[in-house]
Amino acid sequence: MTSTIRCVSPIDGSIYAERPAATRAEADAIVARAHAAHPGWANRPLADRIALVKVGVERLGAMNDEIVPELAHMMGRPVRYGGEFGGVAERTDYMAEIADSSLAPLVVEESDAFERRIHRKPHGVVFVIAPWNYPYLTAINTVAPALIAGNTVILKHASQTLLAGERMVRAFTEAGVPDDAFQNIFLDHETTSSLIADRSFGFVNFTGSVKGGREIERAAAGTFTPLGLELGGKDPGYVMEDADQDAAAATLVDAAMYNSGQCCCGIERIYVAAPLFDSFVEKAVELISNYKLGNPLDQETTLGPMAHPRFAAEVRAQTDAATQASATPLIDKALFPEDDGGAYLAPQILVDVDHSMRVMRDESFGPVVGIMPVADDDEAIALMNDCAYGLTASLWTGNAARAAAIGRRIETGTVFMNRADYLDPGLCWTGCKDTGRGGALSVIGFHNLTRPKSYHLKKA
Repeated sequence: MTSTIRCVSPIDGSIYAERPAATRAEADAIVARAHAAHPGWANRPLADRIALVKVGVERLGAMNDEIVPELAHMMGRPVRYGGEFGGVAERTDYMAEIADSSLAPLVVEESDAFERRIHRKPHGVVFVIAPWNYPYLTAINTVAPALIAGNTVILKHASQTLLAGERMVRAFTEAGVPDDAFQNIFLDHETTSSLIADRSFGFVNFTGSVKGGREIERAAAGTFTPLGLELGGKDPGYVMEDADQDAAAATLVDAAMYNSGQCCCGIERIYVAAPLFDSFVEKAVELISNYKLGNPLDQETTLGPMAHPRFAAEVRAQTDAATQASATPLIDKALFPEDDGGAYLAPQILVDVDHSMRVMRDESFGPVVGIMPVADDDEAIALMNDCAYGLTASLWTGNAARAAAIGRRIETGTVFMNRADYLDPGLCWTGCKDTGRGGALSVIGFHNLTRPKSYHLKKA
C-alpha cells in the first residue's frame, strides 16, 4: 500500500501539499536510471556541466516570486526576507569558479621514466537528504558541486518542505541537465534506510537531527558507503570587553532569532564579559522586543511560526524547565500573539542560566537564547566547549590575534570573528562531536564528492 507524505502548514495547521511516497520498486527504478545516466554525464566536458548547473540555478532564481510564499506556507519563514536565492547563487558560482583547479589531476611525476598522478573520480550516484529549515541553501551545498564533479544526484526533501525538491529538479532539467542526471524522490524513512543498506548510492549526504544521522549510519553500516552528516548545533557567541557592543548585540540577536531560531548555525547561547553584561542584555532585550510575531505572509511580520507545533513544544519545555529552576525571562510575552501549544512562539531571552539547564546544553532550534556573564577567556572557552555539538562559534573582539588564539581552543567546525550565522563557500562547512562528520563546499567539498584514483605509469 502506497503511503502519503504530507506537508502541514504551520500558518493554520492545514495540509498544504501531499505526495505519494515511492514504493521500493519505484525507488529502485529511479536509482537505476541515475546509475545508467552517470557515465554519460561524467564524460561531458567539465565546462559543459558547469554551464548547465549555473543555468539551472538561474532558472531556480526566476521562480523566486513563487518560492518565497511557498516557503512561508510550508515552514513559516516571513516573506519579507525574500527567500534563499542569493546564497544559492553565491555558493554555486564559487564552486563553479574553483572546479577546474579542485578537480585537476595532482601530478607527482612526469618524466621520461614515469607518469605518476592522482585523479579525482565522481562517486557515481549521490543521494542528498535535505532538511526543511533552508531547503534550497542546504541542498545546493551538495547538489551543485556533485553535478559539477560528474555525479548524478537523487534529492529527497523533508516532508515540511515537500515541494522544494520538485522545483529544484524542474529548474535544472529546464536548463538542460538530463532528466535522469538529477531526480527528485519522495520516500518514507523505511524505504530510505533500505536503499542505503542495499548500497544503492555512491555517496549519501544528510542534513538533519542527530537521531536522523544515527539512523543513516546504522543503515549504511557494513556497506562502506561514504557519508556526509551535518547534524545538531548549539552555537555560542562570546562578547569580549573590547567588542563593539551595538554590532555584537544586533548580529547575535539576529543570529538567534532569524527564521524563528531554526538555523543550523544560529546562536543559541551567549557569553558576555562581566563588565558589559548588563548593557549588552539591555540592548538585546530592546531589539527582540521590537520583533513582530505573526502570519509569515504579512510583510510586516519579522518572526513567523515555527515549522511545526512539536518543534515549538520542545522550546517551550526547555524554557519552562529553566524558569522553574533559576532562570529569569526578560521578554514580555504580552508583546507577542503566541498561540498556546501551537507553532507561533514568542521569542525569549533568559538570564540567571547555567549549564545544568537543558536550554544551555540541548539544541533548542527555536527563538530562545540564554545569556551568561563570564570572568575571562578561560571561563568562556570552558563553557563554549561544554556542549555535545560543534558547528560554529562567534567571537566578538577588536583583536584578531586574541580571537585566533581562543579559536584554537574551541571545539568547533568554524570560528567567526565579529560575524555569525554565515556560510562562506570558500571555507569548508564542517563540524565536530555530535554535529557530525564530513565537509561541504570549498575544495574539500569537491574532494568529499569524489574519490582519488592513482596512476603509476612506467614508461621504460
